[in-house]
Amino acid sequence: MSYRGKNAIIIGGTHGVGLATAHLLINSDAKVLLTGRSQGPIDSAKAQLGDKAHVLQCDITLLPAIEALVEETKSILDNDKIDFLFINAGYAALEPFESVTETSFTRTVSTNLFGAFFTAQKFSPLVREGGAIVFTSSVSTKTGIPGMAVYSASKAAVSSLVQTLAAELAERKVRVSAVSPGFVKTPTMGVSGVSAEDLVNFEEEGAKLTPLGRIASAEEVAKVAVFLALEATFTTGSEVLVDGGLLNVQKQ
Repeated sequence: MSYRGKNAIIIGGTHGVGLATAHLLINSDAKVLLTGRSQGPIDSAKAQLGDKAHVLQCDITLLPAIEALVEETKSILDNDKIDFLFINAGYAALEPFESVTETSFTRTVSTNLFGAFFTAQKFSPLVREGGAIVFTSSVSTKTGIPGMAVYSASKAAVSSLVQTLAAELAERKVRVSAVSPGFVKTPTMGVSGVSAEDLVNFEEEGAKLTPLGRIASAEEVAKVAVFLALEATFTTGSEVLVDGGLLNVQKQ
């Protein structure tokens, strides 16, 4: 499938699902701009992608940074419109409910809800008719996972936001959807501040809980996000689970 002539913006694209999505789009001839918050992953993404994509730093917990990114995007795209806005940036920390502080609560919500909301708001005028906004939510919104109270609540808000934006942007023929992964093999497994041993244990536990007997690759989730954005042209307001049957198949 060729996406030549398509413009894609990936917020949170320097590793994991975001970077896999960038590779998929680049290999299909799309023009890609991606962002990250931390310098290490940004440098790594630049080294991997070279001149095949624009890699920018942006902290979406800061409204001025989002607004500056919009202006830089306009310059890079020469005021051309966006076909695919992928709001994939997220933050998660395993933290028991009783241990959540105002600081840790704010850090999670600032990225997952505030950042996602205002990124969509500021970028939506740049999305062309027939284009799409895709958010990354999580299957954790559908079931109780100990230690993920704030993360799950913030992602549930994102899932709700998808419904509202799909209704509000329908008149402009802009589609809005969400992809909700289960366990995905990425450098951090989607969780910050855990050890290498914890990551191994997390992956093993994920494989046990998933009826397909393994966790997803980042590329498998990326394919769903790209499908929703560029192929599913009569789909809006939808949330697609990429969970290996975790929530809909009873493992025997």
